[in-house]
Amino acid sequence: MKRSRQKQSRACFTFLVTAFLGTVCLAGIVLLVGFGLIPQMASDAFGEPRPGLPLIQRTYLSLQLLIHQDALTLPANPEGQPIQFLIREGETANTVATRLYDAGLIRDREMFRAYLIYSGRDTRIRSGSYTLSAAMNALEIAGKLQDPLSQEVAFNILPGWRAEEIAASLATSGLNVDAQSFLEVVRRGKDGEEPLDSYEGFLFPGSYRFLRDVTAEEMVQAFYHEFERSVTDDLRNAYAQRGLSLVEAVTLASIVQREAVVTEEQPLIASVFYNRLQQNMKLDSDPTVQYALGYGEAWGTWWKVPLTLDDLKIDSPYNTYLYPGLPPTPICNPGLSALQAVAYPAETPYLYFRAACDGSGRHQFARTFDEHLQNACP
Repeated sequence: MKRSRQKQSRACFTFLVTAFLGTVCLAGIVLLVGFGLIPQMASDAFGEPRPGLPLIQRTYLSLQLLIHQDALTLPANPEGQPIQFLIREGETANTVATRLYDAGLIRDREMFRAYLIYSGRDTRIRSGSYTLSAAMNALEIAGKLQDPLSQEVAFNILPGWRAEEIAASLATSGLNVDAQSFLEVVRRGKDGEEPLDSYEGFLFPGSYRFLRDVTAEEMVQAFYHEFERSVTDDLRNAYAQRGLSLVEAVTLASIVQREAVVTEEQPLIASVFYNRLQQNMKLDSDPTVQYALGYGEAWGTWWKVPLTLDDLKIDSPYNTYLYPGLPPTPICNPGLSALQAVAYPAETPYLYFRAACDGSGRHQFARTFDEHLQNACP
């Protein structure tokens, strides 16, 4: 009887040892598979993980991605059309994933976010506007959000630039628009209710954002639409009350823009030109001569300074030293303050102005020619 019990004890012990060793072996296999095979399978399917990703987190994310592989590799809608998707500065990966899901662009926001973390793309999402489609899968969309070429490009027009200066800045802008194409659209003008022989003067200054593949036509229309939005009915009515058409008002504003260095002087300068027009005096404006001269290799700019006496004799309808009234078209693209100055000029008796001698950019104003001469620098 005693031997039987000992035999049973040994058998039980052997079973326990065997079971323990089996469990250890099974655990080893699980660990081997979990921390070896699964990450390798994920690497094969989704690329290498972010450097420095902890092993446990890497394994967990790898398992999730493999289980939900379809959510990442199949499009949300194979018939989806391209749309513009804007990512704002400072948006988190979680917010972007949620908005992509809400827009119907991805199938699973949690798996998209998991992939971003796994790949390290969660810290490399760039702000900007992207052309995305539900016909793209989540992996393609994630890659698109890292591509700086997909972003909008900032493009600035400074008040007082002529169309050629805007065109010249295209070469270094990162946009796929060449200067010649841009100027062709500008000079073609537009038909319609308010026809324009040229868009010169109506390319509204400011900061814009364009996709890199924007066309010249789209750029010009964006500038013109901003002009239409900014030049309100009140401004247009004010021009009409002063007997000016819209083109004439913009032409005068373009001269005011080029003459004024200090913005607050624009209403004063506008008043001088109104007073001269009312008395049938020529405008005698240097910027109109500069516009007529155009770009010169000798002076390396579109706005020659200083002008010579011979320059003032150039036979051009834009030379307001020779021809009375306004020039045929605007000479630059004025900003809103110059357009407002023409709508609401100061009420003054001034007929003349010249640059002050202190280098401040301000002007000395005069009622008579004698006063004007006295304002000359010593």
